[in-house]
Amino acid sequence: MTVWHADLGWVGRWLSAACVASAVVAGVAGCAHQAAADPGATEPVAGAAESDVRRRARIRLELAANYMQMGQSTVALEEVRQALATDPSYADAFHLRGLVYMGMGDLALAEDSFKRAQAMKPADPDIMHNFGWLLCQRQQYEQADQLFQRALATPAYAARGKTLMSQGLCYQRAGRAAEAEQALLRAYELEPGNPVVGYQLASVMLERGEAKRAQFYIRRVNNGDFANAQSLWLGIKVERALGDAVAVRQLGDQLHKRFPNAKETSAFDRGAFNE
Repeated sequence: MTVWHADLGWVGRWLSAACVASAVVAGVAGCAHQAAADPGATEPVAGAAESDVRRRARIRLELAANYMQMGQSTVALEEVRQALATDPSYADAFHLRGLVYMGMGDLALAEDSFKRAQAMKPADPDIMHNFGWLLCQRQQYEQADQLFQRALATPAYAARGKTLMSQGLCYQRAGRAAEAEQALLRAYELEPGNPVVGYQLASVMLERGEAKRAQFYIRRVNNGDFANAQSLWLGIKVERALGDAVAVRQLGDQLHKRFPNAKETSAFDRGAFNE
């Protein structure tokens, strides 16, 4: 991307991983806690039959989630299809199908799946979060924000940092820098070690002409284990805005040493600081 947040390269990869880990695998595991049939019963009851159907669908969905994490989208979709053939009322299967399609870039099919999942589980904050993130990618910013707000308003929702980060990114893409900063600051309070939040806060602050504040956040990213060409390049822009030629040179040396073929290194060599 020309400006890093425009196509969400590193952010998108990080968020996709977070979505799978927290929203799907955890959700699928939750299905395992359904009550099992009474082994002493002499006749099956409706609840036991439904539990067995859901158990078989859950096993398929666990396989699908694993295949998705390994990047085998086609196989994951087939496992989801088998799960839904077993249990057509399985909201988590539609949820995972939406994530697979979103990862494949088929946003229309992803939206259809998220809508089906939400119709079955309208109060599920993870579905709200992922559906909101999809709508943000489709530039439907107001609808996305409504879903993020609903997720954040859900009592005992454990992934508030993830949703606040996504909300901040969405605000930034919509050109609402002040609101983006506030959402990201709230996310940072919950997850101060999250490099994407730190990076994006620095990006928003630099965009708003607050290079000194941006310096604090981007230095923490670049001094940690998650520094990459994009974060070093943003650090260079921040230090340049502050007039620190020594820091600019040091970060430039890191770019050349660690990422010699990166587009950011080429931009640094050309002096293309405003690309």
